[in-house]
Amino acid sequence: MKIEKVKNLLREKQLDAIVVLSPFNRRYLSGFTGSSAGLLITMDRNILITDFRYIEQATQQAEHFEIVKQKTSILQMIADIIDSLNIKSIGFEGDLITYHDYAELSKSAEVVDISGEIEKIRMIKTAAEIEIIQKAANIADETFDYILKITKPGMTEMQLNNMIEMKMRELGATSSSFDTIVASGVRGALPHGVASNKVIESGEMITFDYGALYNGYISDITRTIAVGEPKEEMVKIYNIVLESQLKALNEITIGMKAKDADKIARDVIASHGYGEQFGHSLGHGIGLEVHESPIISSRCDIVLEENMCITLEPGIYVEGLGGVRIEDDVLVTKNGLKRFTHSSKDLIIL
Repeated sequence: MKIEKVKNLLREKQLDAIVVLSPFNRRYLSGFTGSSAGLLITMDRNILITDFRYIEQATQQAEHFEIVKQKTSILQMIADIIDSLNIKSIGFEGDLITYHDYAELSKSAEVVDISGEIEKIRMIKTAAEIEIIQKAANIADETFDYILKITKPGMTEMQLNNMIEMKMRELGATSSSFDTIVASGVRGALPHGVASNKVIESGEMITFDYGALYNGYISDITRTIAVGEPKEEMVKIYNIVLESQLKALNEITIGMKAKDADKIARDVIASHGYGEQFGHSLGHGIGLEVHESPIISSRCDIVLEENMCITLEPGIYVEGLGGVRIEDDVLVTKNGLKRFTHSSKDLIIL
């Protein structure tokens, strides 16, 4: 159970309590999806504080928590409970709260920064989380089939963007996971080239990077296709990126450091002379957030463990020419990587 892992964290850090204000950590630990609440977790108490708007919702969703109605600010309520329970030391999310919040909490107890600790717990997904992520990925795959049917020269990137987001909602998504990227022609050289009013022309390649938010969890897929016959160098680049991604999919294993996983893909691209044009990390964790730990980069020493959910998204971006990125969501298993996303990665020319 997730909450038991927090109790273990209390023991490990020798803390009396942990305060949770991050909406993602709060949802992860309690199940509560409202927009305003705070958690106070001790070895024998799980307390959720929220205002009158969410009392009934919290009672239904946070079944393992005592629900306390907010009467003053959440932080003041937490401070009052800390005093009443004679709590001497608390962990807090230092990368989230303001200095003012820190100062207020420190009046009541010794405060210890536990930034990233709950996020480490979140790295290993439960069976229920994996099932939801798979459903979000299925929506992304079905949407790609739709993209292939509607994309044609003369459309603008924004027109495609809007149609993609509408389709994902039709398929059951709450919304898109992030601002959808539709980058055509020379704009493909922008790794985060969100959709513009540029008109798509014959002979251009288009990078689509999008995902579905489903039941709180996200998918994140990228495919690059051509509309009309693309330039020879773009075909070459596509094949290099595909080679890189397939090698990563086949060779990344449980127990490998994230930086070594990144190197597998990066070395392929560098060997073809495009190392400088692959400037971002190979991937990142996914779950409640689009970018979670671990980051699959040359600087990350985190070891890949069973049931981590990550992306693999190598890319090459050449200014004035265009770019290619190919991305899948994958599950780390004892037997290698298992793909959540299954859309075709052959170079598709419409």
